[in-house]
Formats: sequence, C-alpha cells, structure tokens
Amino acid sequence: MNTPFHEQQKFTQGWLWLIVIGVLLLSLYGLYQQFIVGVPFGDQPMSNAELALFSISMLSAPALIAMMQLNTEIDNHEIRMAFVPFVKKRIRWDDIKQREVVDYGFVGGWGIRPWTRYGTVYNTRGRHGLAIELRNGKKLLIGTQKIGELTAFIKNCPHTAD
Repeated sequence: MNTPFHEQQKFTQGWLWLIVIGVLLLSLYGLYQQFIVGVPFGDQPMSNAELALFSISMLSAPALIAMMQLNTEIDNHEIRMAFVPFVKKRIRWDDIKQREVVDYGFVGGWGIRPWTRYGTVYNTRGRHGLAIELRNGKKLLIGTQKIGELTAFIKNCPHTAD
C-alpha cells in the first residue's frame, strides 16, 4: 500500500504581495485625494463611484489571494484536487488514461490556466506538476513543489496507465 501524497500550496511570492499591497495603497491614496482633499486623482480621474468601486475591489484582493490555495491529495483510489475557492475535482484512477510528472515550463502565469497543451493547469508557482489525460480526452495538470515525493508516489502507484 502506497502512503498517500498530500500537498498544500499558497501564493507566498513576495513580489506578488508587493504589487497587490502597492495597488491597494495607491487606490486608498486616490480615495483620500478625491474624497477628502477634493482634488481629482490622476490625469484622467475616475468618477467618485468608479474610484470607490475600484478601491473596494483592491481591498478584497489581498483577502482573496491569502485565501487561495492548491490542495492535492492522492491515494490508491483517486486524485483529489481543490483550487480554493474556485475548483474542486475528484478523479478516480479508472478514469485516467495517462499520467506523468512533467516539467511543464512556463504556461503564461500562475493560478488557473486553461487552454494550454496540458489542458487546464492549476498551479501557484514553479514548473513541475502531474499531467493527467482522462479516458474522455480531457487533460489537466496539477502543479507541485514536492516533485520528488510526487514522482515516487506515481512510480509506486499500483494503478497503471494503459
């Protein structure tokens, strides 16, 4: 019996947080300038309503990014993947035609990336993951930071791809 594989990944990149917090602070400064000081913010200022809506969305961005995580659990029965709070999948081994741990390179960014050569890619950073092709022809890739552990699990998995 194979020991189950488990991984939880979050967006912890410092540069990402600098950008998100920077845009948030800029929008709050714009609110202060336009609402408190009474000076339109920027060369082509937004309306008060647009600026307020933008600032509210920027306030929610750090919370959303902090909440987002990619959870992967693989055992001898199935693969469970959740990209919280957006997607949750359960894939039985019997539904898998092929699976392989790959170096997928760069697929246009991180998060959920549809329409790649691997189908939909779910990742938080890096360039390694489990590429899966289902018997129905659909493809997906689940990113990993634990490439050695995942490779060993897949190698020792009793389920073989046809």
